[in-house]
Amino acid sequence: MMRRKNPLLLTATLAVTAALGLAGCSAGASSSGGSGNSGDTPTTATIALTGPPTNLDFTTTAGSAIPQAMMSNVYEGLVQLNDAGEIVPSLATEWAVSPDGKTYTFTLQEGVTFSNGDPFTAEDVKFSFDRVKSDWVSSLKAKMDVVDNVEVVSDTEVKVTLSTPSNAWLFSLATPVGAIFTPEGVDDLANTPVGTGPYTVEKWAPNESIVLDTRDDYWGEAPGVESVTLKYFADATATTNALQTGDVDAIVNLQAPELLTAFESDDKFKVIEGTSSGEVSLSMNNQAAPFDDVRVRQAVLYALDKQAIIDTAWNGYGSLVATFATPTDPYYEDLNDVYPYDPEKAKELLKEAGQENLEISYTVPTRPYAQAVSEIVVSQLKDVGITANIKSAEFPAVWLDEVFTKHDYQMTTVLAVEARDMLTVFNDPNYYIGYDNTKIAPIAKQADAADEAGYVDGMKQVSRQIVEDAASGVLFLFPNIVVAKADLEGLPENAIIEALDLTNLSWK
Repeated sequence: MMRRKNPLLLTATLAVTAALGLAGCSAGASSSGGSGNSGDTPTTATIALTGPPTNLDFTTTAGSAIPQAMMSNVYEGLVQLNDAGEIVPSLATEWAVSPDGKTYTFTLQEGVTFSNGDPFTAEDVKFSFDRVKSDWVSSLKAKMDVVDNVEVVSDTEVKVTLSTPSNAWLFSLATPVGAIFTPEGVDDLANTPVGTGPYTVEKWAPNESIVLDTRDDYWGEAPGVESVTLKYFADATATTNALQTGDVDAIVNLQAPELLTAFESDDKFKVIEGTSSGEVSLSMNNQAAPFDDVRVRQAVLYALDKQAIIDTAWNGYGSLVATFATPTDPYYEDLNDVYPYDPEKAKELLKEAGQENLEISYTVPTRPYAQAVSEIVVSQLKDVGITANIKSAEFPAVWLDEVFTKHDYQMTTVLAVEARDMLTVFNDPNYYIGYDNTKIAPIAKQADAADEAGYVDGMKQVSRQIVEDAASGVLFLFPNIVVAKADLEGLPENAIIEALDLTNLSWK
């Protein structure tokens, strides 16, 4: 039976890491929840993941590996997303919005404590929201720029006033930028997180594992396990072997869909196939030659047979999208027909741009999805006269440093998992894509301050402009494939935001 924090809440969603490539891990028969021999109901669980966090502080470090483990489990926000992508209460029981759309008044849960014993009050909300502007380094901090003032009305009521109405802001509170901290718990976020969530970090072995212990004093309904171990490996085959031998209890987002057959035919396991907000991108550096020429970017998109890439690289799993708007976004529009597979058109554009027999560098992170698609991309580009030389980049450290931070690349592939991230990626010319946002910026600003219909219409305009400019490509929308022991309950089906919510985890 799935457990929930309270009757108002629905299961929050799991998010794929920016480098997802889940792999095998060995927890041993005594520690893996489903591998005991006594016949008793297990009390622990071991989950196989990939893309280990470099530290545990998402306020200073980019990437989704940290919030995948920390959000919903250790940290909580005022709101969260359910599995359909809807905003539902969490640390806030309810909220009201002023007629002008600028002021949000939140009523807070009572009786909530942080893992260090501090009581949760409206002062913590003000501290956390103000701290985003003053102390955060991550680019996510821009999501709180619209906040003009945070006022503590009482211990259980807080009023947030925005400088302008914002359709996106409440959604942002369900992402890491909305995490609530206590002033006494921010001294060592990289190693010792302190939150209101159902788990605490009992042990962290960098690049290997995180052990989460269930809190006895959690304010909501506690998970049905005493602890969860998150184990990080990069080899998908080793991961499936570990599940088959009982060393792990589940694989979150399987990185080798061709290996599913063995589990589908075995009633000891179950396969859960959901969707995600993760785009497998083909990112082109708009501020570096030759991709500072829109014709070259367009040629690349015409050169790609994306369905063939899905079929060959990911065994047919995944779906086609044209930009960083996904079917769970309210403004999604199918724009796949803008760049149909047309090698001859690609050649014409390259000739027009004076870039025939072009040679480029293709930075590929060390993750299964990236390695699987890269050889096919290279082959298809070669057919139109583009020689793409693969440069392998260890993920996350090297890729984040060279590509994301220094923008030292021409073309790359990465799994971008942040929900509703189209403006994050394209409305900032200093982001690693380097897209000239002068056309979309005023449209996006007007849409964010509009009513719901105006927001949807404006964001569709933004999406169309990005596609017209071939700002970057999306090879496919990543599927969320979870394989678990048949009696392990509570793993989310979809991966719409970063958090891997283990609140409902239990054994039959």
